[in-house]
Formats: sequence, structure tokens, C-alpha cells
Amino acid sequence: MKIGITCYPSMGGSGIIATELGIKLAERGHDIHFITSNIPFRIRKPLPNMTFHQVEVNQYAVFQYPPYDITLSTKIAEVINEYDLDLLHMHYAVPHAVCGILAKHMSKKDIKIMTTLHGTDITVLGYDHSLKNAIKFGIDGSDVVTSVSQSLAQQTYDIIETDKPIVPIYNFVREKEFPTKPEVPTQSDQQLKDCYGIKADEKVLIHVSNFRTVKRIDTIIDTFAKVHQSIPSKLILLGDGPELMAMKEKARQLDLEDHVLFLGKQNWVSAFYQISDLVLLLSEKESFGLTLLEAMKSGVVPIGSTAGGIKEVIKHEETGYIVDIGDSHAASDYAILLLTNPERYKQMQARMLEDVAERFASDLITDEYEYYYKQMLEGNND
Repeated sequence: MKIGITCYPSMGGSGIIATELGIKLAERGHDIHFITSNIPFRIRKPLPNMTFHQVEVNQYAVFQYPPYDITLSTKIAEVINEYDLDLLHMHYAVPHAVCGILAKHMSKKDIKIMTTLHGTDITVLGYDHSLKNAIKFGIDGSDVVTSVSQSLAQQTYDIIETDKPIVPIYNFVREKEFPTKPEVPTQSDQQLKDCYGIKADEKVLIHVSNFRTVKRIDTIIDTFAKVHQSIPSKLILLGDGPELMAMKEKARQLDLEDHVLFLGKQNWVSAFYQISDLVLLLSEKESFGLTLLEAMKSGVVPIGSTAGGIKEVIKHEETGYIVDIGDSHAASDYAILLLTNPERYKQMQARMLEDVAERFASDLITDEYEYYYKQMLEGNND
């Protein structure tokens, strides 16, 4: 198949999944064409059947803002015609699905369109009444619509009020990108710990996000404060965003500034999972929680909140623990329980790794997307 993929090429979950899926499809022999504003950052090596088409937006005096949507639609139409694409896979309803529909009309080819909903296009933009009709247009005009969790599919029905069937297809992680950590830390793991002043007897908790309010990093720091009172430990916070300075101040107020490590954005997140014991994702909104899955695949046991898709990724008391949003007491109790009971930790870790392999394997998820691609091309969109 000849597949055009449009996504945000940045480090967000939607861009990661779109890129990793494209790589998997290219490795399976499909012709993949990324049509984006920049090369997706997860593309680290060339593949003979994977091409990148850059969308360059020019400034025109007549426009108050650069016309990205029109430029993107025009570029997609050009690629459709030049490479005779079979289908488009658009990640986000707005603007990408809408641009795909416009490009379809420009190209005058009956190209099929799949749209994957990742969360922000529904949970944030969906509440903006000025965009709601555009989102519904993008969804209803697609041949197949998928979402990254059952929770997000239900939210879409509730907010957008569409009758379009939405197929939940979970995210995945590339197994080679996130190897399972060995039982005995390697020399490089110890060197990384030494680099950040983490002692051999200290447990490591980790959180990765864009530091927005909805990530509830305040709850994570409160959780860690209680854990640190009982267990020698460090908290690694990876990422950057609007809440960064406020959270640094909170750590100072709790006298934890030497134990909470704000390490900014990191390209090689997997290296930090290799030295971590627990991953915390206590958000108040979360469509899936890709960082959670990345950590779990690496062997890091999770504690998450009841928000959105998190409770679909973690099986409570089997592969990790789920707590109510804002409940740092329950989160810290579960953390201490795991970190002070090595046998319980190992048992839960083993069940977690088995579940990740069964439900979130990259080949399994890629098979699902391929199935729906074929259904579209055969005219079976139900």
C-alpha cells in the first residue's frame, strides 16, 4: 500500500505513535510518505520506502497568520497525485483530518482517509464551540476513525455527538527502543546514577510529561514526599512546560530540592527507565498515557490515576496500582508497599511485562491498523 501520514512531528505522544507506526509499516514493505512541517524526531535512519515531504508555510501580507492549513492541504494533494497514494492516515481531527478531506477534493482522487484521535483534539478542542463543528466534520468525513483508548472513544461520542463508529486501537512502543532492564544494574546504569548523585541504596521514582496543570505534578511531588520519609529515594522529573517553576518551588518548600531531580527534556528517556523502580502518572486527564507504557515495557512498575485511558493500560493490583485523582496518600502507600516488598514487586513486574507483550506488542497493533487499511480499500468501512 501507498500510505500518506500527517502528524505533529514533535515529541508528543501522537507524533511518536504516528512515526513509529510509519516505520513499522515501511519495514513491512509499504510505501510510506510523511507529510509534515518537519522530519519526525523518531526517524533516525533512512528506509528505502519511506519519504518525507516538508510543508513550508510562507508569509503573505494579506494574511494575519501564516495559512498552514491551506498549505498543508495543497501539499497533501500534490503528494497524492505525484505518488498515487492509496490512503491517508491523519493523526488529529483538527486540523489534519480536515486538511486531508480538502486535499482529497483538490486531488480529485477517491483516496481513503483514516483519522486517529489522540486526545487533545477532543478533550481540549472539543469543548471549544468554535471548533466543535470542524472536529465533527473531520471525523464524519473520514472513512475509518480510531482512538487510542475506549475512554477517548466514549468522550468523543459524548462531546462531539457524532454517529461515526470509532474503533479503539491502543498505542504501542517499539520493543528495541525500550528494552526491559536487567535484574542486576549494568555499569552504564550505575554511571548514570552517579552522574545525578543517586546512591546505590536509593529507590528511583520517575515521571515524564510536558508539565501542564492536568499532569498533576503537585500530586506526584506530594506522593514522593511521603515515600521519601520512609525510604531513601530520588524522584526524576523529565520534561518542561508551564508548571516547571512552580513545581521547583514546591520541592523547595518541602525541603526536597536535593532529592527531586528536574532534568528537563531528554531524547533518550529509555536510559532513565533503566534506573527507575516506579513510574508515576497521576494526571486528571489522560487519553492513554504513552510514557506509562514506555516505562512498563522497560520493566518499571506503574502507579496511575483513574483518568481516561490510564485505567485501561494498568490492571489494578495485577500489573500496577490505580488511585483516585489527587490521592497522594494512596499513591504513596502503594509505592512504599512495592518498594519494601521485593518479592511482591517482582511478581507484579512479571505480570506487567507479560500483559504488555500480550496487549501492546508493536506487531499486534500494526496488524490492527493494516486490517482497517484493507477494509477501507475494499470498501468495507463498517
